[in-house]
Amino acid sequence: MTTTAPSVEQIRRQIDQLVRAGDTRQLRQIRDQLKNRLDRQQVAERTARYQRDPVGWVRGRLRQVVWSRQRQILEAVRDHRRTAVRSCHGVGKSHTASLVASWWLDTHPPGEAFVVTSAPTFAQVRAILWRYIRRVHRAGRLPGRVNQTEWHIDEEMVAFGRKPADHDESAFQGIHARYVLVILDEACGIPEQLWVAADALTTNTDCRILAIGNPDNPASHFRKVCTPGSGWHVIGISAFDSPNLTGEAVPDEVAQALVSREWVEEKLTEWGEDNPLYRSKVLGEFSADAPNQVVRAADIAACRIDTETRPKAADLLPVELGVDVGGGGDETVIRERRGVRAGREWRAHTDRPEQIAPLVIAAIKETGATAVKVDSIGVGFGVIGELRNAAGRGEHQARIHGVNVGERASEPGKFLNLRAEMWWSLGRGLSERHGWDLSAMENADATVAQLLTPRWDTDPQGRIRVEPKDEIKKRLGRSPDNADALLLAFYAAARTRVRWM
Repeated sequence: MTTTAPSVEQIRRQIDQLVRAGDTRQLRQIRDQLKNRLDRQQVAERTARYQRDPVGWVRGRLRQVVWSRQRQILEAVRDHRRTAVRSCHGVGKSHTASLVASWWLDTHPPGEAFVVTSAPTFAQVRAILWRYIRRVHRAGRLPGRVNQTEWHIDEEMVAFGRKPADHDESAFQGIHARYVLVILDEACGIPEQLWVAADALTTNTDCRILAIGNPDNPASHFRKVCTPGSGWHVIGISAFDSPNLTGEAVPDEVAQALVSREWVEEKLTEWGEDNPLYRSKVLGEFSADAPNQVVRAADIAACRIDTETRPKAADLLPVELGVDVGGGGDETVIRERRGVRAGREWRAHTDRPEQIAPLVIAAIKETGATAVKVDSIGVGFGVIGELRNAAGRGEHQARIHGVNVGERASEPGKFLNLRAEMWWSLGRGLSERHGWDLSAMENADATVAQLLTPRWDTDPQGRIRVEPKDEIKKRLGRSPDNADALLLAFYAAARTRVRWM
């Protein structure tokens, strides 16, 4: 037997009777019933109107516009079970992912839909994607409440952001819903086991996975899913697809938030079009490391991921500085290292020892560095003298080491000179072993781009030879000063090999 729902007029008469009787408890019950009916009706209307029209949902619910590549992503998630987006820098990829998550939950009945998000670190989960989700939720006045990493509707959790242990294939077990959406943000840094966990959540036809991020690491699982024949629907976004470079009409506030032509031109000059960082951050493409590349992009990418493991005090010692002294128009660069972690950087366009030494002394006082390693070739010899004199006057207590990268290597049968040994043992070796932490390094992109620049070969005696700085400058129009300062900061052989100044 079917029970007919009361009409609006019947409900109105019942409310009048309860008001006259002063029955507030039943009034609250009716109010809640009416709200639930209205909510269900609104969800049904949104489902009918927007479940197959995510772009229309953005316009209608948020009063916002999306540009062409964002529209492509929204529609791809609608139409494909697994979508991978390899994206350049500055085109709103995390904002787009937040639109996808919010559209998904707003156009499916509560209890039937669930969204899971993950990223390489919990800080990225909370501070990147979920920051955008909170903004979208407020802008659209969407149902429920959103906190730092969770979304609740009617006291039921409908979405969360998590960073499980890298090896945990059962990380997301226990989630059961017909419409599950998994978003893997900054996908290049997510280990393969979590891709397996995501896949296990999305086994039915109505589930979806969206993986989105910069293609920084050619050895990542993200690279595999972006390869033709992987079974994923793949979208590539280059800076040259951005409205600021194509002329696509978008509101000013959208254009101002996207990558600019000026930035692209700066990076072409600074990095060069063959540099892996340019291919990733500007072209949105994975790069293959050249066979004769000293430092490989895959190794460096792994060293840039913040493990969120609090380092022990011993891991942050010693505190030392590396100084690459500019000459011939090059920058002078001072780099801090704290144990395994690369830290701050100071730069100045000067090659005058009397100007450089005070900058180094200021960095010593700011960091508490106990040792400074200075490129002693050319102007650097004068800087060493200034720093020695300052120590004699009691202006600092750091030990000053002069490092002549043109001198004999500690393994002369293997390396042409000390420069080759440092680039091979530190640049390549520490990267391969994940022996340094570059996750919080200042001026990181410029330094990494320079680390990926030098090439190597062997001399007639079979010794490893690294491309000299002058040849790099001739080839690319710039000198790897930031990278050289980083290597000097981590150069620990000074205690046994280098003359103490």
